[in-house]
Amino acid sequence: MSVWRKIEVTCVTPAGCKTVQDHVALAEIELCGELIIAASAAVEDRLSQDRIDEVLMGVGL
Repeated sequence: MSVWRKIEVTCVTPAGCKTVQDHVALAEIELCGELIIAASAAVEDRLSQDRIDEVLMGVGL
């Protein structure tokens, strides 16, 4: 059974305008992506704290 709920639209980006980007959120997504890539390439089950630091410092924190 699906439940639909009504939501009110309070803000719409005008046609032809660029969308507003949250630079902090985009940076966090990039960091998570780098960690996922490192984890998928790792031989061990978990990344060590040193490896996590190495990955994050390589991104340019």
